[in-house]
Amino acid sequence: MEELDLEKLKYPIGKFVIPDSYSTEYISNKIEEIASFPEKLKNETIHLTNEQLDTHYRPGGWTVRQVIHHCAESHMNCFIRIKWALTENNPVIKAYDETLWSELPDNLHMPIEPTLNLLEGLHFRLAYIMKNLSESDLEKSFVHPENNSELKLKQIIGMYAWHSNHHLAHITNLKNFKNWD
Repeated sequence: MEELDLEKLKYPIGKFVIPDSYSTEYISNKIEEIASFPEKLKNETIHLTNEQLDTHYRPGGWTVRQVIHHCAESHMNCFIRIKWALTENNPVIKAYDETLWSELPDNLHMPIEPTLNLLEGLHFRLAYIMKNLSESDLEKSFVHPENNSELKLKQIIGMYAWHSNHHLAHITNLKNFKNWD
């Protein structure tokens, strides 16, 4: 890749921006982005060869295969964190080292189809539970131990919509750069 803007490659849609307010329309739009992510990801990746799947989307970044598996792992953690926030009073959640997880054999070598299938079911459940959150549920929160920050469920909806689009853009930008159909 010739003269690349590494920051643009790292954050192709920009960094997550916390909205000024969490309107019903904002929440609904973000839930729809979450619901549609698995199909978009599948459409962009299912036809890629193993060589393409093992291509890094940027220097020092993960391969396409690792990105796909990472999305499932991250979004599974999201689902569990939502369940904790709905059933416990501001719980401290468990953090995980996504870099170490990305280096495990399943992330490096496993076919993507099982993970795409997992994402389809997982995102159906995420969207379902998110669509059924009450106003008071949206205010429920958990604490992330790495920076002791309190995150409300309404924030999580926006963050994971961004996360989905962020990683989808890594893949689509690489495909465009490499002229992969």
